[in-house]
Amino acid sequence: MSDCAPPIPDPVRALMARLGPVWASDIPRHVREVIDAFDPVLATAPKEGVSTFVDIAYGDDPRQQLDVFAEKSAQPRPVVVFVHGGAFVDGHRNRSAEVYANVLYYFARHGIVGVNIEYRLAPLHPYPSGIEDVAAAIAWVRANIARYGGDPAKIILVGHSAGAAHAAGFAYDHVLNPPMHGSVAGLIVISGRVRADALPENPNAQKVQAYFGPDIARYEALSPVNLVAAPCIPTLVAFAEYENPLIDVYCLELAYRVALAARRAPRVLRLDGHNHTSMIAHINTADDRLGQAMREFIGNTCESMTNVDSAAGLAPGHPSLALGRTL
Repeated sequence: MSDCAPPIPDPVRALMARLGPVWASDIPRHVREVIDAFDPVLATAPKEGVSTFVDIAYGDDPRQQLDVFAEKSAQPRPVVVFVHGGAFVDGHRNRSAEVYANVLYYFARHGIVGVNIEYRLAPLHPYPSGIEDVAAAIAWVRANIARYGGDPAKIILVGHSAGAAHAAGFAYDHVLNPPMHGSVAGLIVISGRVRADALPENPNAQKVQAYFGPDIARYEALSPVNLVAAPCIPTLVAFAEYENPLIDVYCLELAYRVALAARRAPRVLRLDGHNHTSMIAHINTADDRLGQAMREFIGNTCESMTNVDSAAGLAPGHPSLALGRTL
């Protein structure tokens, strides 16, 4: 297999162009079509040199497992912890033979240790189980990732769709999660359902209710967009041209809230031509717009941490660095 990432074939581009304008008309079917189209493409994507360590328990529940993707390195590397989507009631870290592992293979081959986490699902495990599982996974990573070549002081949390709601809830909720607040260096929200709603426009409204509960009056207080406060963790927000209804709106709302808290705008990326599912399925192909933006964000965030630590006179590996930084 070549080390070159495969291009998105013309037939897959044509499928994306056809589904985009009608994406919301049958989301489950369109998700399956996109994943089925990308699986053979991702099967040819570069994976050489990446070691995988799978089905590692970070909790007692059968779904509380994670996989680690890493290349050998003499120096500690930044770490990405990825939280997949699934509308709160569905999904798996191996959505198919290639998706979502493609995300972590991509980061690993670019010098970033990847961690792909599984979490418990509603309705059996309602709010705040997703945030609790992210917290437990992060605790495992901080305690164990050094043995895989990762730097526990440079953890970037990445979430997609419902996974982004869990990730953002963990990153922004100062009240629910104070012991772990500050334990990640940055947050990347991809097509995140960062506002809980049961609106008629939302085709997944019943699934949202399965997780957040029947009391809609509580949704404002539970929505990640309303949890953003200073000091604000560095955040990158990305979404597709063709999204599940309202997700693009909520992503922009999140970016605005982050800007108010941080007193400067975060980086925001709208990926033209893509849909809610291809935003993740295309990673580790030659279409590197999102990948490059994420790598630049990770690099800048980790560089800022290093500069702050150097100014404070802290050497790499100093115990106080284990808590990371919020800048």
